Amino acid sequence: MDKISNAGIFTILFVSSLTIMAGAVIAPSLSGILANNDLGFSASWLITLPSLGVVLFAPIIGRLVNKLGTLKLLYIGLIPYAILGVAGAYITSDYLLIIDRILLGAATVAIQVSITTYIAQFFTGDARMKMIAWQGMAIELGGVVFLAIGGIVGEINWQFPFYIYLTALVCLVLVALFLPKPEPKEQAAISSSASNLVSKTTVKLIFITSLLAMMLFFIGFVTLPLYLPQSFDFTESQTGYLLAFISVIAILTASQMPRMVKAQGSTKTVALGFLFFALGYLVLAITSSLAFLIVTVIFIGIGFGFTIPLLNHLMLENSTPHNQGKNLSLFSMGVFGGQFLSTFIEFISDTYVAIYGVATGLAFIFCIGIYFVFQKVIK
Repeated sequence: MDKISNAGIFTILFVSSLTIMAGAVIAPSLSGILANNDLGFSASWLITLPSLGVVLFAPIIGRLVNKLGTLKLLYIGLIPYAILGVAGAYITSDYLLIIDRILLGAATVAIQVSITTYIAQFFTGDARMKMIAWQGMAIELGGVVFLAIGGIVGEINWQFPFYIYLTALVCLVLVALFLPKPEPKEQAAISSSASNLVSKTTVKLIFITSLLAMMLFFIGFVTLPLYLPQSFDFTESQTGYLLAFISVIAILTASQMPRMVKAQGSTKTVALGFLFFALGYLVLAITSSLAFLIVTVIFIGIGFGFTIPLLNHLMLENSTPHNQGKNLSLFSMGVFGGQFLSTFIEFISDTYVAIYGVATGLAFIFCIGIYFVFQKVIK
């Protein structure tokens, strides 16, 4: 841990924040994008298509991280991330725009897998859990900042939020300046807790749980940008602020996740996260009050903070140096696959009350099922 400077730690966290903005940064401007483009597909796909790209390219990235090394793969991800992100503002062809957003997902998974593997190469034990919690906080902090900025500049011009993707070039410079190259001996001893043969069942369970958790979390991100202007007459900036507030709650919750795990264990913590997802969507389903909308935001943010960062840590702890790249790419597939699946919630009904009611029921079912399964599998 002492081999990485404070500037290096900041760089790791800054780079990590790019993963959430791959789709979400343009969420507050969806109504503006829809008004200025004759899209032949749902506008919400612009948010979730990068997630499909992650799912498609994650297996390839999982193999490349061991062949190229973490820093080389990170460089390869950051440059196209910036270019493809900005290009989305100027592409007029539906087919080219879909391809662009999918390829943006490929760059995103390269960034996520390489930076998380890099954390595993320099941190172990409690220090790793703390760093993973910080990473989860950084991802959501990125959501706070980028969503807020996206909402503000989106009111000026619908294309402006796409320029936020150029942040990746700033990260590129910081990586070159402050992240030391991992030494071979560090890569050979990534995790002392993963020295024994790890059950494939455990890895699959973590994958499925991460997919379900992110699907529930992202239902809010694909529905609220259209629901809020319709039901509460929100502007783009107001929508951005509310989505950003979800991320603020997630940050605060993720900061307490290690303490919760020590007090209650991983099983109860993950199940509790799903319970809060259920409560959040239940409030949306039964009331249209602005005051209760804030309660929803708090519950959904807590749900994220108790699930995704912890599941990320569990995947690392249940990996060996040999299969770490493969397992982290599988985790990325779960997280972003969940984002992509959230898009299809709109096909359930034309009314948001029904959509949020279904989300509530699913979250309650997942909460109960995961609690009992985790008790048997996660040690």
